[in-house]
Amino acid sequence: MSDNYSWTEKYKPKSSDEIQGQDKAVEQLINFVKNYNPKFKKAGFLYGEPGSGKTCSVHTVAKEAGLELIEINASDVRNKDEIEQKIGAVMGQQSLFFSSKLILMDEVDGVSSTKDRGGLAALGKMIEKSKYPIILTANDPFDKKFADLRKKSVMIEFHGLMYTSIVKVLKKIADKENISYDDNALNSLARRNGGDLRGAINDFQTLSGITKKLDMGDLDDLGTRKHTESMHEALIKVLKTIKPEIALSAFDNVEENQDAIIMWLDENIPKEYEKPADIAGAYDALSMADIYRKRIKRWQHWRFMVYINDFITAGVALSKDEKYKKFVKYSPTTRILKMWQANMKFGKRKEIARKVAAYTHTSPKYALQNVLPYLKKIFEMNKNYGQMLGEVLELDNAEITWLSQKN
Repeated sequence: MSDNYSWTEKYKPKSSDEIQGQDKAVEQLINFVKNYNPKFKKAGFLYGEPGSGKTCSVHTVAKEAGLELIEINASDVRNKDEIEQKIGAVMGQQSLFFSSKLILMDEVDGVSSTKDRGGLAALGKMIEKSKYPIILTANDPFDKKFADLRKKSVMIEFHGLMYTSIVKVLKKIADKENISYDDNALNSLARRNGGDLRGAINDFQTLSGITKKLDMGDLDDLGTRKHTESMHEALIKVLKTIKPEIALSAFDNVEENQDAIIMWLDENIPKEYEKPADIAGAYDALSMADIYRKRIKRWQHWRFMVYINDFITAGVALSKDEKYKKFVKYSPTTRILKMWQANMKFGKRKEIARKVAAYTHTSPKYALQNVLPYLKKIFEMNKNYGQMLGEVLELDNAEITWLSQKN
């Protein structure tokens, strides 16, 4: 096999047993496919962070079940007509090998509820008609646009992988590719990918595929680091200066949106600034920028956008009286991941509240505020009774598990 061949393809799991860190999710997927009954839930909805193994799990399960896998990427069939034409054709054709089929609709996040009107509704109807099991994958399934699809689906969660699971895979690849490595470097590479196995393998190939080695110094050569370095240089112009003319143009050539820039500043201001007054002044400037952003969006007064840049550059720079001489290694924000995890957690709460509301004929808001706390206490105290309630409310395994866990 060519040295240029992607390692993510070369070393993708050959069987479901080789899927790392997703035993429960893979078992649920196998049960859904094996016991598929079109009279009940019509689709399996796999969700979780990128690189957690959703798509490759479907590939291995289809192979082991002897099913012909038909894979469709949602970005290629976005509207009603394209979805009906593509999936309809798949549903109507005889399998090439006279076997049953498994239809994979990958990355349904790519279908917009506004730009691609009718696309998700059409997908829901095709799921109802299909005599074959359909698998959907998404990073965040609790968006309102997926409400109808969730009703028709068995929800299967893929957790972000522990770095130790990623290290196991990287070590196997290193052995097969005859790569020498420093344990600390391999652990660091696994950690910095935040549970994304695919990303870690790609980075590993980039760093060691030619040199056949990996040490801590190699991690600074990551291709993705080029973007981080450009942000690093921009942050220096803001955090290491007291001259507004230098700070004002700091982010002009950075390929990042304003929301992300503010998060970078939010993460690194307390690392650079030490005096309480300096820190307070910098966050006052960020706060004013945020106020302007929200009011500009609300009233559509886009001509005031220039003032946001003034606050996040000169405003932050001039909040200190003098430059700090220490070296600081700036790092990207962790808030995006935390926000994603919080949204996923709250998404489960909202989905449970929606089911409770439908059963009790109340509003989802009322169920969330007044019923869910008591329901959670019941599940925590009596799991058997909770299981019975879960069946009545048509809760999936992930929702029952969430209700049963103590805070």
